[in-house]
Amino acid sequence: MSSAQTPNTIKNSTTEKDNIEINTTQQQHINTHHTFTHKFPAAKPLALALAVAGASTLPTATVNAAEVKMIEEVVVTARRREESLQDVPIAVTAFSSDDLEMRGAADISELAQVTPSVTLEPSRATNSTLTAFIRGVGQQDPLAGFEQGVALYVDDVYIARPQGALLDIYDVERIEVLRGPQGTLYGRNAVGGAIKYVTRRLSDDPSLRIKAAFGTYGQQDLVLTGSMPLPGGFKVGATVANLQRDGYGDNLTTGEDNYNKDIAAYRLSAEWAPTDDLLFRLAYDNTNDESNPVEGYRPVAGAVSGYPVLGDVWDTAGGASKLSSTAGINGNNSVDSDGVNLSIEWAINDAFTLRSITAQREDYTQSVIDFDALPVVDLEAPVIYDNEQFSQELQLLYSSERLNAVTGLYYLDASAANDFDVVIGQLGILVYGAPLTAYTGGSVDTKAVSAFADVTYDITQKLSLSLGGRYTEDERTADVYRASYFGIGSPFFGNEAATLVAVSSDYHGNRTYRDFSPRINLSYQLNDDTNVYAAYSQGWKAGSFDPRGANFLSPGVEKGFDAETLNSYEAGIKATWWDGRARTNVALFYSDYEDMQVPTSVAVDSDGDGINDLFVGEVTNAGKAVIQGLEFEGLFLLTESLSVQASASILDTEIKEWLFNGEDISDQRELQNTPEKMAYLGLTYRKDLSFGGLSFNINGSYKDDVVQFETPVPAIDQKAVTVYNASAVWISPEDNWTVGLHVKNLTDKEVKTAGYCFGFEGCNSPLGLEDNNTVFYAPPRTVTAGVEYRF
Repeated sequence: MSSAQTPNTIKNSTTEKDNIEINTTQQQHINTHHTFTHKFPAAKPLALALAVAGASTLPTATVNAAEVKMIEEVVVTARRREESLQDVPIAVTAFSSDDLEMRGAADISELAQVTPSVTLEPSRATNSTLTAFIRGVGQQDPLAGFEQGVALYVDDVYIARPQGALLDIYDVERIEVLRGPQGTLYGRNAVGGAIKYVTRRLSDDPSLRIKAAFGTYGQQDLVLTGSMPLPGGFKVGATVANLQRDGYGDNLTTGEDNYNKDIAAYRLSAEWAPTDDLLFRLAYDNTNDESNPVEGYRPVAGAVSGYPVLGDVWDTAGGASKLSSTAGINGNNSVDSDGVNLSIEWAINDAFTLRSITAQREDYTQSVIDFDALPVVDLEAPVIYDNEQFSQELQLLYSSERLNAVTGLYYLDASAANDFDVVIGQLGILVYGAPLTAYTGGSVDTKAVSAFADVTYDITQKLSLSLGGRYTEDERTADVYRASYFGIGSPFFGNEAATLVAVSSDYHGNRTYRDFSPRINLSYQLNDDTNVYAAYSQGWKAGSFDPRGANFLSPGVEKGFDAETLNSYEAGIKATWWDGRARTNVALFYSDYEDMQVPTSVAVDSDGDGINDLFVGEVTNAGKAVIQGLEFEGLFLLTESLSVQASASILDTEIKEWLFNGEDISDQRELQNTPEKMAYLGLTYRKDLSFGGLSFNINGSYKDDVVQFETPVPAIDQKAVTVYNASAVWISPEDNWTVGLHVKNLTDKEVKTAGYCFGFEGCNSPLGLEDNNTVFYAPPRTVTAGVEYRF
């Protein structure tokens, strides 16, 4: 549910409350400072926006409140107690399961169409690895050692790695997107924001849901969910999902589908409430993604092979999965992930509650990357990711009439490893008379301990002050080895005949990072319908080691890179007006981003002949940036049946410093995956009839220009684009049948989401002979018909 929620959440009285708790508990993004307007020149335009948002006296003379439907109040537990979302000083967009169903949302990347200042995309050459940016902060490199700037949580369990993190939406109760630094209330410190995926609790009654979807490109999805109460306060449940789709395009070399989907998943859960004050919840989930390799589209012809540019951007000629370059993994492309978590909640008395969250997760990925996207061996890589983590969190909550507090301890023990070959075929033959393979094996272990506390005190009935802080100690240990071989493939990937050329890296590194991050928030209830807040919070992300670093070429990599810090100031206003028929939330923020961690791949001329013949990783704390913006979310009930949902953001980003070889090149760099403007507008018509409820929605989502990397490259960057979607949903009178028809990307736009930049023009690291720029695209127009039966 959000300020852009769909009108199926609208009722006849403002006194009726939503039964769904949008539990933004573990977040608290509430930032800003009273000196904010002196730092942000956009503050003047905000004055008008705030005036509109708080205009509770808009035209009402002809409206009889008793006869007109009003927007339903959304009850949240953001500060560990039930209260209206509009009263909580947080920049958060939340979606209930009904919202997501009405939109026909397939995975969490679709939430970025609605949510201000957010980019969620599949990482390059993958189906299910997540690239997430919020307010200009994120991380798109999925290698070990690079922690994400946006934290992802599943049932309050932090997911440390991005592989398998582009979650499909099923068996979900709600999803929340929290903008700005998080960490004083729970879990892992997050410098940019957080995404919380919350699964359904088990029903008190026997239940079964059967959901099927069929659509274009051979889509066939089936999800079965059931639960059963047992004697003694026990409940058990299970969900099984099979998600299938043919490719949006074809691989003209291998004959396989490109951008297909082949996912099988299940979740088992059990709950036990021996008393009214004690709850145990145990869950296990498993996901297996056997989709084909996602191969890119080349915007230019092959420079040596002459292979032409294809006519369909979803087609490819990438043949790596069938070539000798990936024989070490048999051309396999798969992601296997699973995890178990146990949560315990004990209400000690009316004031104190104790919570424990224990989790173990692991994932294993084999991936085929074809940088050249051609049927020749020019620049290709077989890749293995192997990750595992254990986390333990303890929370002690206190609640009284005027004071609410949470204190906690968090522990994370995680290991991330990657092994990959970069096979340089044609260039190796040209320079050395044989293909050249650069093998990299790197692992980074993390042991992190944190203590956090957050206290909210109601100074008066209208004025509240929140103070929070978090102390974190992160120890990183790295083991990195790099070597070059003559031949296609290294000994690690099965080529025992490979001839060692040189070892470029062999080191162990260890470093501990410590930090204290504060938070302060002041909120004031202007009246029953309007809440204003101002806040300051600090985000912090520990440094680490680059698993691609070559210490023999760049000895500095053994020391690792430093932590990054973001100081965020925010002011906001949340208002319900027009006799309860309009809800608007406005946030204004200013972020000072220091010591930005910038990972890059740098091409290297290893023998001094003037030709780059391999590349190494390089991470620097290169930059300082200022990111400031204005965000808006609104819901307007025009008539009893017609509503408008809207959201928008305007971001002003400026890189103040970017050092490269001692020179400031900030005027040549931009923040990646951060469009300057975003807007969403949706129109929904809902009518209750004798044969059930009908809902029709059409919406458009606009994103400004997006730069994929820190340096603009027109061939792979996406220009401003608007994507339209439409849905029609019927709900039976007994509320047990739902039938929907969803059309996405109505006008069939070609939208770039990611790319590789190893080409001759505009790329920092040209490599290979074929001018190797490749681009990946969002889905074309799709049509899906879905039906769900509940009993």
